[in-house]
Amino acid sequence: MFDIWQVGIVPDRIGSALAPQGLDKSRVVWLPPQGSYRFIADPFGLFHGDRFTVLVEAYDHRVRRGEIHYYSYDRDWRLKERGVALKEPFHLSYPFLIRQGEDIFMLPEAFKSGRLTLYKATDFPKAWQPVAVLLDEPAVDAAVFRHHERWWMLYALNGPNERDMRELHASFAESLTGPWTKHPQNPVRTGRASSRPGGSPFEHDGQLYLPAQDCTTGYGTAINLLRIERLTPEEFSAEIVKRLSPEGWIDGFDTGLHTLSDGGGVTLIDVRRFERTPERHLVKLQYWLRKKMR
Repeated sequence: MFDIWQVGIVPDRIGSALAPQGLDKSRVVWLPPQGSYRFIADPFGLFHGDRFTVLVEAYDHRVRRGEIHYYSYDRDWRLKERGVALKEPFHLSYPFLIRQGEDIFMLPEAFKSGRLTLYKATDFPKAWQPVAVLLDEPAVDAAVFRHHERWWMLYALNGPNERDMRELHASFAESLTGPWTKHPQNPVRTGRASSRPGGSPFEHDGQLYLPAQDCTTGYGTAINLLRIERLTPEEFSAEIVKRLSPEGWIDGFDTGLHTLSDGGGVTLIDVRRFERTPERHLVKLQYWLRKKMR
């Protein structure tokens, strides 16, 4: 059984997710399907020039090493260009985007590298260069944002017993490139319901929210929206205010929803289905043979 994710662009502000009716599921622009044993997930995007560009994790179950790909759309949501944005010898996913003035940065998950590296676009979205190591730890799904004149980072950490699904950590800094200081309450939140970030922190009606993955019944089954009540260098408190489920987005993709990100007036989501195929053992054998031949 394989996870297959599908990415959608919702022409709705991310704050609409908090409304009783939620985001508008009737007008989603779905990114192209990927074919057998492949998927795209973890969408983050922004408007740049006359295009809206989505960065995603692109994953092939036969290779088992994610890359960051891009999809660029015009203002009428026609796909104009697609390609590889970033490829490394290690797994990449969750291409979190940060805009600072005219500069565009990406903070992809690369926990297998043992660190969290910030990249800067030299030719957005096709070319990136590493500019700083923000954490010398295997950070997972880091979300970075400005709040009360500081940079903040909320993230999980890879570790035994599925640590990345049950501990939320925080760090703060005066500059995006650091140095970053770990919060004294780390982990600031525990439990599988809302400890792994699942998209962009956002403000709505003066309140700060974090999409967090609901992993109580398994990885990435839904999104819980956390309202962050206190966020200072000494304190952290938050509570779940709404759950977003995968049902009703697209037929058959009802087993997972694990990203909700702000595209600047539009919202990006991903949903999952399970693919059961008699060839799954062959796919696993292909992966094992590739690994042995390296």
